[in-house]
Amino acid sequence: MRRPAALLATTAAALLALTACSTGEADVKPLPVPTKTVDHAAAEKAAGIPPEPTGDARDAYLDAIAAVDPQIIVDEQKAIDAGRNQCSSLAKPNGKIDWLAAQRFGNDAHPLTDAQGKALNAALRKTLCPK
Repeated sequence: MRRPAALLATTAAALLALTACSTGEADVKPLPVPTKTVDHAAAEKAAGIPPEPTGDARDAYLDAIAAVDPQIIVDEQKAIDAGRNQCSSLAKPNGKIDWLAAQRFGNDAHPLTDAQGKALNAALRKTLCPK
């Protein structure tokens, strides 16, 4: 029974020591409240990411990329997210743009080739992210 009592006494002493360090509530300043809100739509637009397609535009996009490989649209939301992100890369193209598309739309279980990436980029240019 002495151990719990000793532990309680040690904990109480530590808490008292911590409170003794304070000079009072007047010294405590609240954290500033952020005044700016982030406009996600504007940030995405600045990065070259288009809004999520809806209705006929969504259907046209999914049909276009399914023509490259039907497995790509098994998870439609993932395919839309991958396409929107690839639009950002197409806005600032580099030598690996087709490889990037293959990486974004493929996975370890279903890898895509650079040729398929090139076809995906062409489909993106016709639907989700025209120049």
